Amino acid sequence: MCRLLLIDDDVELVNLLREYLVQEGFDVDVVHDGHEGAEAAYSGRYALVVLDAMLPRLEGEEVLRRIRRRGNLPVLMLTARGDDADRITGLEMGADDYVAKPCTPRELAARVRAILRRLRPHDDTLRPQAVLRAGALVMWPERKRAQWAGRALELTPAEFGLLEVLAGALGHIVARDELSRRALGRASGPYDRSIDVHICAIRHKLGPTADGQPRIRAVRGMGYQLLREPA
Repeated sequence: MCRLLLIDDDVELVNLLREYLVQEGFDVDVVHDGHEGAEAAYSGRYALVVLDAMLPRLEGEEVLRRIRRRGNLPVLMLTARGDDADRITGLEMGADDYVAKPCTPRELAARVRAILRRLRPHDDTLRPQAVLRAGALVMWPERKRAQWAGRALELTPAEFGLLEVLAGALGHIVARDELSRRALGRASGPYDRSIDVHICAIRHKLGPTADGQPRIRAVRGMGYQLLREPA
């Protein structure tokens, strides 16, 4: 059974979400404040954290920041805030996805499953310890490990999934919707900035090319392309 940590101070909503998630086969622990939630997230018992943006004692963004300092535990943000800037901030800090409140338990479960699927092999042709190479980039999809020019790349699950898709299509443009479906497990909405924020983070981690250009190119109206660099 997959264990989730749900950090939210809305007791009525939490009980509803927990009941549904348990019926869907998850084991769910609930915490109602940010400080206790951050401590629980460090325990190593959970496959994923569902984290509210507004919490007592410790705001959700600070909880996320502390989780990211410790590692790449998947985090799905819940936010009641209507401002896209708040959602983008969460993604920039390393959240794997977000769901706006009010949300249905079914939608939340679908998003959780999409994130967890990214942590498991999704291509039957991949053998254990298979290696994906794209120039200076080396990825081990089974292990969710990556290196760039011999140094380890610390990627969130969402970032790893996006970079894996782009690396598999090295030098070719991958449409935004295809990227979203293959890497995030869902369609990309017309105002969805998730991919853009994750790509920005990946660019920063890869660093620029010799002439100062980003290694992942945005092609307006089409998608993204991981550049093929000279050997």
